[in-house]
Amino acid sequence: MHELSITLSVVEICEQHAAGRRVVVVTLELGELSGVVPEAVAFCFEACTKGTLLDGARLVIERIAACGHCHGCGARFAVSAYYEPCPACGGFAVEILRGKELRVKELEVV
Repeated sequence: MHELSITLSVVEICEQHAAGRRVVVVTLELGELSGVVPEAVAFCFEACTKGTLLDGARLVIERIAACGHCHGCGARFAVSAYYEPCPACGGFAVEILRGKELRVKELEVV
């Protein structure tokens, strides 16, 4: 389960940015194509925050829908997997615009 190591890294990032203050809310952005299971991160969060500045913090996970752009025809469309052809022209010159995110968006500290 790589979500455990990801969650530990999130806690470390949050502690660095909290500058010694207690964190009460952490908001994460997780893209549909990030390869991270949001439920697994949520499951690991409580255990990973015990004894840290995030102990007792609430985790908010914002899921980011995947969106692609076809360089062949210019279409923008929802993407459900990498290397998916353009639904408009069938081309594979598709750039993923959103959906790969894995970032700490916001911290609420006291």
